[in-house]
Amino acid sequence: MIQQISLIEKTVLANGLTILTETMPHIRSASVGIWVRSGSRHEAPHLNGISHFIEHALFKGTKKRNAREIAIEGDAIGGNVDAFTSREVACYHVKVLDEHLHRAFDLLADLVTAPLFADDELDRERNVVLEEIKMVEDTPDDLVHEVFTAHFWPDHPLGRSILGTPETLATFNQQRLMEHFKTVYVPHNLIVAGAGNLEHQSFVEMVAGYMSDLTDQPMRLETTAPSIGRPRIILNKELEQAHLILGTDCPSMLHEDRYAVNVLAVILGGGMSSRLFQTIREERGLAYTVFAGINSYTDAGCFSMYAATSPEQMQGAIELSVAEFKKCKAELVAEDELQRAKDQLKVSIMLSLESSSARMSNLARQEIFYGDHFSMDEILRRIETVTTADIQRIANEIFNGNGLAMTAIGQLEDFKIEDAQLIV
Repeated sequence: MIQQISLIEKTVLANGLTILTETMPHIRSASVGIWVRSGSRHEAPHLNGISHFIEHALFKGTKKRNAREIAIEGDAIGGNVDAFTSREVACYHVKVLDEHLHRAFDLLADLVTAPLFADDELDRERNVVLEEIKMVEDTPDDLVHEVFTAHFWPDHPLGRSILGTPETLATFNQQRLMEHFKTVYVPHNLIVAGAGNLEHQSFVEMVAGYMSDLTDQPMRLETTAPSIGRPRIILNKELEQAHLILGTDCPSMLHEDRYAVNVLAVILGGGMSSRLFQTIREERGLAYTVFAGINSYTDAGCFSMYAATSPEQMQGAIELSVAEFKKCKAELVAEDELQRAKDQLKVSIMLSLESSSARMSNLARQEIFYGDHFSMDEILRRIETVTTADIQRIANEIFNGNGLAMTAIGQLEDFKIEDAQLIV
């Protein structure tokens, strides 16, 4: 019988770089990520999209490798070398067999410490990002979320597109990218996280060999909590379906009520037995896709439901959704429904952390957002403590009579909605 033991350890280098590991000796893979503690919400308006563009540009050439060599080496180690940018973080990561860890980190460290930002490569990659923006415009379920977010947090970085705009992208030359890169990619703003079949001290020595000589410098990431907009946006677009989002503000990811509000989201729209799915799809047949969820950040959160339906049936989907929101305010959920939602949430969390890449990501995110590390047992315990009274209290706090924000996209020339219909 193999004993499965995981061990989390942390080291901070003299220059401020944080190194985290979770040893998982029962597997043969290793995942490593270099995380940046900033994302699109930390950009000035004229720099909107620069974090995401830097993510693309780092793969276009370093002092040691050109773009083709980066791609070939990534494939050669059999790993999936990838990156992403969100509103609050960026990450460069790879998962490989444990025997290829050093080689994989050599590639990652090269990307984030020695980019060239050659103008000819930037011109080509700018076109790639412009196509990515167009792809969102042509994908209505993505577009409706972008439009909703822009108007839900108006005139705030959380409401701006992570991708930027064609106008801001046009200004991102080598000088501007290098200035932003040197400001943000500094040791105390970086975390290197590893998980899998690795040993902490050896991992620290490997990372230090590439990054201990980086010079730290002061930096200020300006963040202000957003104000909430509750507009009714109807965008006419030639589509077969209409795409609908209803939303309201909710507790942030750091709030004590984060567990309760996530359980509420599962009850309302987290699966096939959820209230919205059963009412809108199963009982009335008004939509194929319907769900609810939470988008949460360090100082803000948004609860929203999404449905794709025909234009003539959207009014019914709205009425049924509002009715379910009101029901959560007025009545305690049944104990068996609450337990089913808690079990569903716990299973989704546990299953999402079965791989070394997921463990690596969880390790870094907890450090970035909480400055601490919660065990799986602690997280499951906190979910289990949510009560029926908690659900009703949270429902009354987020559905508080201010009305819902709404965005709808489709052939909706004749669609009308009154403010009173969105009051919960």
